[in-house]
Amino acid sequence: MAEDMAASVYPPPPLPSPPTTQLPLNLSAPPSPSPPAIPSASATQIPSTLNTLASLDLDSSSEDAPGQPVLLSRIYKSKRIELSDDRVSAASNKGYLMVRATHGVTSGTWSFEVKIVHLGPTGHTRLGWATNWADIETPVGYDAYGFGYRDIDGAKVTKAWRDKYADEGYGEGDVLGFYIYLPNGEQYEPKQPNKGMPLHVQVPKKTQKTPDPVPGGFEYPMVLAYAGSEICYFKNGLCQGSAFEDIPGGRYYPAASMYTEPGNPNCIIKFNFGPNFEFLPQDFGGLPIPQPMSMVPHHAYEVKNEGPTENAIAG
Repeated sequence: MAEDMAASVYPPPPLPSPPTTQLPLNLSAPPSPSPPAIPSASATQIPSTLNTLASLDLDSSSEDAPGQPVLLSRIYKSKRIELSDDRVSAASNKGYLMVRATHGVTSGTWSFEVKIVHLGPTGHTRLGWATNWADIETPVGYDAYGFGYRDIDGAKVTKAWRDKYADEGYGEGDVLGFYIYLPNGEQYEPKQPNKGMPLHVQVPKKTQKTPDPVPGGFEYPMVLAYAGSEICYFKNGLCQGSAFEDIPGGRYYPAASMYTEPGNPNCIIKFNFGPNFEFLPQDFGGLPIPQPMSMVPHHAYEVKNEGPTENAIAG
């Protein structure tokens, strides 16, 4: 009898194939649903709705893979900022919080666009460039690691100070261009011993500056600045002038911060990393013509004791 039962559970393999072994069926357990698909090593699955990804265990190695386009980072953003499925739009209905792109640059001339999709009665934005040392729980320009362009009056902001810049602000429907020129940037980027450590920059105070509501007051030791570097902003294809020059060394990422008072609809913006821009400026005022941020190549993350090295281009 035992031999008959064993034969019924473990039928002999067909000849002439080599013998195989089958696992016994668990007849006492009810059928279980199919297990979820396991994401491949080259990509991370994300939910199909706007999300903050607070519940996902993401690390630097899963941010993106070779060949993937430049997108908004799911890691280097405030958890309270929501991203669209395609990771080119961002939304927030909280205080000023930051999100930045997956790829940064240390050398060359680069540009991207941002469209103001929705502000509402209380929405505001500060958009621009930020290094990998910028605090993502603050607006762009809160510290010396970010250089922002403010919607309310078109002011420029860095180190929690705002200066008069453009003749007017911007609003819903406007398309803003962001230009950065980093000549010989590999000479000025902080070296390996400083990776993962806070770097500060001494920014000389100028006259006629207005203090920003965001608190500042930090002391910044000196680091090298990009000699001849420049940041310019555009509004619907028109250059608003030179905003910042001789900026500190570092890796610069497209960055955005948004603000909305509680109980109001999200403030929404949409990035365009190129190569097809809605407004392609015809005049860069003698500065080099930029490449679109979409052309920045992928660089693998390198995680060491000193801290992470992120997507960037040098040289």
